[in-house]
Amino acid sequence: MKFPASWLKGSSLGESIACELRLQIINNTIKPGEVLSENRIAADFGTSRSPVREAMKTLSGEGLITLQRMGAVVNGLLLKDIDELYDVRYLIESFAWQRLAEEDPAPLIARLHQIIDKMELASKYRDIVEFAYQDLSFHELIISSANHTRILHLWTSIRQIVMTVMLITTEDVLSQGEDKIAYVVDKHRKLLKGLESRDPAIISARIEEYFEDSRNTLHTSMK
Repeated sequence: MKFPASWLKGSSLGESIACELRLQIINNTIKPGEVLSENRIAADFGTSRSPVREAMKTLSGEGLITLQRMGAVVNGLLLKDIDELYDVRYLIESFAWQRLAEEDPAPLIARLHQIIDKMELASKYRDIVEFAYQDLSFHELIISSANHTRILHLWTSIRQIVMTVMLITTEDVLSQGEDKIAYVVDKHRKLLKGLESRDPAIISARIEEYFEDSRNTLHTSMK
């Protein structure tokens, strides 16, 4: 699997290199303990070492590698690390969903239904990239619509890893057939029904159910 070129529009070369290396590290193509050489990566991507250093700095900030002189050692991403990231996602989205229920969510719900429709269309064509993109867009719209600057900053700090994990898990989901795909799509519709109720208890239950199931899917896909 390659990182989707369509997701790299507007990215610097360093950001693009980071995205590709991040995917290889998280899907275990590049394994924990391996040493990444700036010169080797620069040669692989046909570039100078400057954008490679930018990429290394980004991945180091995410905890995926440990910088050393002239290179880096890969830490990888354990299931424990991913669990912790999803704990943060749960906290972010729990806040966002509840906050949105305090106002009239009808216009937002209409937009979210459109995104789910696009997910269904992507699934019919087994379009992994589009399905994952629409899935990310669904959750990102909820977070951005909460209109909370610090929550958005927190989301931005984990966004790239979450997006990469979504791409990997989507490949697994779409390979499991119609029933599994329909189940995943329906999970999103249940979240919307919770928001439509505007009942904090129902919303909370829907979110908890969603993330518990997503965690199970994650563990299966990321073994």
